[in-house]
Amino acid sequence: MITHEGRLKAAFDDGVFVLKLCGDVRLTLCATLDNQAQRLAATPGLKSVIIDLREASNVDSTALGFLAKVAIAVQGRIEYPPTIVADHPDIRRLLDVMGFARYFILTSSPIGEPEKLKDLPRVEADKEELQQRVLESHRILMRMSEHNRKEFQPLVELLEAEEIKSTHGAPH
Repeated sequence: MITHEGRLKAAFDDGVFVLKLCGDVRLTLCATLDNQAQRLAATPGLKSVIIDLREASNVDSTALGFLAKVAIAVQGRIEYPPTIVADHPDIRRLLDVMGFARYFILTSSPIGEPEKLKDLPRVEADKEELQQRVLESHRILMRMSEHNRKEFQPLVELLEAEEIKSTHGAPH
C-alpha cells in the first residue's frame, strides 16, 4: 500500500542498514534524512546500506540529494556501494537521469525486509535550516553529473543569493 504523506523507516541489523522511504518524500523530511546520513557515517560495524524506494510515490530533488549524501557518507567504509531498490518506472528513470548508478547499485529486485523496521522520528527544521539543507542537497546533486549541474545551477544561485541577503540583513 502506498501512502501519500512521506515517512521514513529504518532498521540496523547485523551490519546492514535499511532505509525505507514511503509515500511522497519531500524537503520536509530532509532534516530527518540529513540526520540519518550523519549518524550512518559514524555507525560502527556497518557492512551495507539498502535504500528501499518501492513504497515511495514521489521523491523530490532535495530528498534525492540527501540520499546521495548517504552514499558519500559511507564511501570507503563499506565494501560495495549502497543499494537502491526501486521498481516504479518513473523513479527508476529519475535515478538514471540524475546519475545515481555511479554511486549506488540500482535494482528492482525485492529484498528481505528486516522485521525491526521502525518509523524514524521526524526531525523538524526552521525555515533557515530548511533553506540551508535544500542548498546543500542541490550542491551535492550538482557534483554527481553534468546534467545535474546544468539542471540545478539556477536554483543553487537563487538560494545562495537569498542566503547572502538574509545574512547581510537586506530587506526581502
